[in-house]
Amino acid sequence: MSNLEIALLSFPILLALILARMPIGLAMLVCGFVGNWIVMGRLTPILAQLKTLPFTTFASYSLSIIPLFLLMGQFAAKGGMSQALFRAANAWMGHRRGGVAMAAIGACAGFGAICGSSIATAATMGKVALPELKRYGYEGGFATGALAAGGTLGILIPPSVVLVIYAILTEQNIAKLFLAAFVPGILAMIGYMIAIAIYVRLKPESAGTAAKASLAERLRLTRDVWPVLLVFFLVVFGIYFGWFTPTEGAAVGVAGTGLIAFLNGGLSRADLAECFVDTAIASGMIFFIILGAGVYNSFLALSQLPQASAAWVIAQGYSPFVVLTVILLTYLAFGCVMDSLSMILLTVPIFFPIVTGLDFGLPPEEFAIWFGILVLIVVEVGLITPPVGLNLFVINSMAKDTPMSRTYRGAMPFVATDIVRTVILVLFPAITLFLVRGLY
Repeated sequence: MSNLEIALLSFPILLALILARMPIGLAMLVCGFVGNWIVMGRLTPILAQLKTLPFTTFASYSLSIIPLFLLMGQFAAKGGMSQALFRAANAWMGHRRGGVAMAAIGACAGFGAICGSSIATAATMGKVALPELKRYGYEGGFATGALAAGGTLGILIPPSVVLVIYAILTEQNIAKLFLAAFVPGILAMIGYMIAIAIYVRLKPESAGTAAKASLAERLRLTRDVWPVLLVFFLVVFGIYFGWFTPTEGAAVGVAGTGLIAFLNGGLSRADLAECFVDTAIASGMIFFIILGAGVYNSFLALSQLPQASAAWVIAQGYSPFVVLTVILLTYLAFGCVMDSLSMILLTVPIFFPIVTGLDFGLPPEEFAIWFGILVLIVVEVGLITPPVGLNLFVINSMAKDTPMSRTYRGAMPFVATDIVRTVILVLFPAITLFLVRGLY
């Protein structure tokens, strides 16, 4: 059996281990270790690699941005920022048909701007918005589906942990990727709101409305979200005006959200310790997946699979957009069984050399940014598609009276809007790139 055949055989084995409930990081580590052993024929080089790989991987300064963004999200949740966002959005939109669900989507977008994690956004906003949706008569599956979809804005609207990993893997500018994600993120929020508006008109019994707030009440609640806006604009404009790097911006965001949480009385000594522990656990999980992917990808590189795949695709003469469509559909399929970070780490080293060898009519850097945003979007769809849509499980665990099947059905309108948005961004790359072109 050739090295290439061994590499191809490793994929079904990896998926089998994942379906057998082996942690994804461990599954990639095992497949990479055994694959390297078979290809090299001896154990010593692999053990030497394991001695140096963790240090060379985790000594990367760019990776420090991940725990910082996660900690910023922890502080934001403790500081009551999620509640302030939802109350303000609900005051402006709650009296409209489907308005409470739209307010939850808007609050998810706002919270996603200070939290780089989709699951954290879904979990935090679920605690805040789900009781209100139930209070106003929203059907269980519709409410959980809307919140699960809103949670995906946590990785689409910068800062985004997944975009950081993509930038490191493809050696791209993190700030430019963050900037390129803004318009697709806003389009996602608008698309979800349109899906809600259509759904409640087709099924009026699925949602109620809140009482209309006075103008004075709306303005008062809007003033309560100024800390979120302050942190967001300080971090974003600080990065793009060159005041600090994205990593330094994340540190500024942590300090700002921590100070606000402390002043709001939501950050006692016990809360601070809890935030550090939760961030350490989440960071450890992410870093272990990165380590497993590093070992597995070194095996794939040794087998020459990425290079062989790129050469084969180019030799077939397929249209670049046909190849791109197949890759995006593959991500949608993988999203049914894998989490977003694992998909990025596993597939980008294989797919990126393939697509960079094709002519899409874009400069290399612009293409890498555009492709990264497309990948981010389809990976985000995987968070709300069965059977392993993580956001669906997170939200459904908070709604004990809603069967999982109803949550699946409730998420389908939002999946449809994601697919429409992906098609638009594929056909019109300028939508993604015009901010980057304008500022750089």
